[in-house]
Amino acid sequence: MHNKHYSNQQLESIALNVREHIIKMSTGGGCFTGASLSAVDLIVYLYAEFLNLHNDNLIDPDRDYLFLSKGHDVPALYGTFAELGLMEKERLANHLSINDHLYWHPNTNIPGIEFHSGSLGHLPSVAIGVAMDIKIRAGKNKVICILGDGELNEGSCWEAVLVANAYKLDNLVFVIDRNNFQANMPTEELIPLEPLQDKFIAFGSAVTRIDGHNYNALRAAFENYPFKKDKLNVVIADTVRGKGLPSIERRADRWFCNFSADEVQQLLQELHGEHSTQLTSETLVVR
Repeated sequence: MHNKHYSNQQLESIALNVREHIIKMSTGGGCFTGASLSAVDLIVYLYAEFLNLHNDNLIDPDRDYLFLSKGHDVPALYGTFAELGLMEKERLANHLSINDHLYWHPNTNIPGIEFHSGSLGHLPSVAIGVAMDIKIRAGKNKVICILGDGELNEGSCWEAVLVANAYKLDNLVFVIDRNNFQANMPTEELIPLEPLQDKFIAFGSAVTRIDGHNYNALRAAFENYPFKKDKLNVVIADTVRGKGLPSIERRADRWFCNFSADEVQQLLQELHGEHSTQLTSETLVVR
């Protein structure tokens, strides 16, 4: 079962609102702003159109599953939950509050969060376990695991790819948020990943590579699920760290940000195309 079909304009509007939520969470302690902004369009598309997940079936055994292995992107997940009715929008103001469970990584006390994450490289194996159980039960559930590209330096990720293909888990999709940064370094300067598609193919997977900010490309890729019978599905989504905010896009120092209230207002203006204030690396200070 798929959710309703949205127009690209509707998805873009939802994504814009999610980016606004992320910016507002980037203060008072901050969050992983740049990485979260790169994943917004992926997460919005998956919840809005691809996954059978909504407010009324979050514990239904027939629901689909999404595991956010790059758990530091959880502001994008919180924002999507708020925009699609899985969480009250007002609750986002509780980010980092001792009175709620919204903090820097996913927490299963929040309905819709399937598993804690934060230590990278763990959730591909969890997703495999769920996908195997579904296969055994002859279920139709889809399982998504979103990984960061820097996360692929964890050997457990590649072990998971081998196991998923060994057990022919074509109900499982690994989505790679390929924003080309690992924490405060470009991936290709630390431990180069390319040719990434060839590596997944060599490990037995069915792979497609797309623009992770293009809803037509996302739709075309996921409408072909499963990509090939008896193979792990892998989507390499090329994205931009800090997407939506030109002043922080593709910057190694915009991984974790803790902006002042004034800087948040400037960034919100930039997000909405208002350029009354010139934003530079000097005016935006990482704390």
